[in-house]
Amino acid sequence: MAVKIKDYYEVLGVARSASADEIKTAYRKLARKFHPDLNPGDKSAEERFKELQEAYGVLSDTENRKLYDQYGENWKAVKQGGGPPPPRRDGSRGARGSATGNVNFEDFDFGSFSGAGGFDIFEEMFGGARGGARSGGRTGRARRSSRGQDVEAELELSLEEAHRGVRRTLQMQVAEVCPTCNGTGVVDDKTCPTCGGLGQVLKPKTLEVNIPAGVRDGSTVRLAGQGGPGANGTEPGDLYLHIRLRPHPQFTVRGDDVEVELPIAPWEAVLGTRVEVPTIDGQVEMTIPAGAQSGQRLRLKGQGLNKRKGGRGDEFVRLKVVTPKEVSSEERPLYEQLRDASRFNPRANRRK
Repeated sequence: MAVKIKDYYEVLGVARSASADEIKTAYRKLARKFHPDLNPGDKSAEERFKELQEAYGVLSDTENRKLYDQYGENWKAVKQGGGPPPPRRDGSRGARGSATGNVNFEDFDFGSFSGAGGFDIFEEMFGGARGGARSGGRTGRARRSSRGQDVEAELELSLEEAHRGVRRTLQMQVAEVCPTCNGTGVVDDKTCPTCGGLGQVLKPKTLEVNIPAGVRDGSTVRLAGQGGPGANGTEPGDLYLHIRLRPHPQFTVRGDDVEVELPIAPWEAVLGTRVEVPTIDGQVEMTIPAGAQSGQRLRLKGQGLNKRKGGRGDEFVRLKVVTPKEVSSEERPLYEQLRDASRFNPRANRRK
């Protein structure tokens, strides 16, 4: 029966003329979206992720991509020395972009794209060389395949912890090489009963980590060598902690700055006053100028968040004039007296 052939360009959502950088960018974006760690229990996301690894593993290699462009689904047979495939009825030899055909799945080395010591998805997602191995072609990929898998985890912090830094104990599940099949996924020509053919098993891991002062929501902290162990004693992978900040009951974060709302009474706004204002490090005094308006923002320089490279942001105090919902019998005559004596008209500048 005819089987639909995967078009690696379609899998990554790029044109056949796409550059290496465009292919890498598309892969990173999709890999983040469909990574199993971010989609627990979602089999369709897991399969999609495997497809992305398979496609990128071919198209990111100059030689493999050239063969794939020339011979389509038969590229690997040609590479392994089988020579060009026989002509089809239409005279072509595995034409580019072929949508259907007969597939021998043994021609595809799926093990080279996943599993213990396999294709380093996180290095491609985050970029940058690790362990000094970032050369092109087969050599660089072979070096990457020898190290342990990188691990991603999300760490939730309070605003105060992100501001000052914190030491945390993490409990996580880390993939390790399956002890039964040594990462091959196969025992006696059968699927490994321990790992189900994945070549890996999950083991609990406890880790003490120091989070530096000045991290921000959405930032990533890399802990070198704290990921999965390497096969046969090779270099372990890295741990990437994605920082998420819990909403704060008082402060709103604006980059390095914070903003807080400060309620003031009408007479404080009119006459001006000195009040205590909350900051990330405690209460400070500030002056409310006479004639302050509701919604006006006042700046407390250097009272914002710590920055990773030193210095601090600012705090902005947004004033909110609050009127009493009820007045006492002593207060009412005073308000009436103010009403009769005042010439202030808050609607004087409105167009009629």
